[in-house]
Amino acid sequence: MARLRPARTCRYPNSQAWARYSLRKPRKNYVRALPHTSLQVFKTGVDSAAYNLMVTLDAEQKLQLRSNSLDAARIVANKLLEGSIPNQYYLVVRVYPHNVIREHKMATGAGADRISQGMKVNAFGRPVAVAARVGSGQPVFMIKTMAENGKLAKMAMRRAMSKLSGKYSIKTQTIGGAAS
Repeated sequence: MARLRPARTCRYPNSQAWARYSLRKPRKNYVRALPHTSLQVFKTGVDSAAYNLMVTLDAEQKLQLRSNSLDAARIVANKLLEGSIPNQYYLVVRVYPHNVIREHKMATGAGADRISQGMKVNAFGRPVAVAARVGSGQPVFMIKTMAENGKLAKMAMRRAMSKLSGKYSIKTQTIGGAAS
């Protein structure tokens, strides 16, 4: 896989979204070849009606999160929860990476001005990755568990937060109607 530019180059959604990919009319697409997403698993753990605590990781600003960073955050949170409280949690990724990130690759180094065409030819770029557009206050991850595992769920969210760019807040909420 090609090396991507740093996440800071496409962190903020300040441009138009490019997400149109049609299976029915592939020649009418804005996106000719859709890059694969690194995030394949969205739900882990065991969903149970007995859970009485929900912990969410909410974004505090508008962001674009690449699929590989979302997958890294899911893996680190799931690893902590599975090692400590197996089959006593339910982790869900609440966003889907659908926005296509385009990159206009340019040559750098000695003699690059003679090789590179700059912005003249195909300046629109090629699709290189997919990202999820996250709004302010939107939950990115959700963990359902028992109240006695709340401290561990918050620690898992803090570890997941370290893999994502931007600012986040961890919110806890009790689930009503659960058996005590």
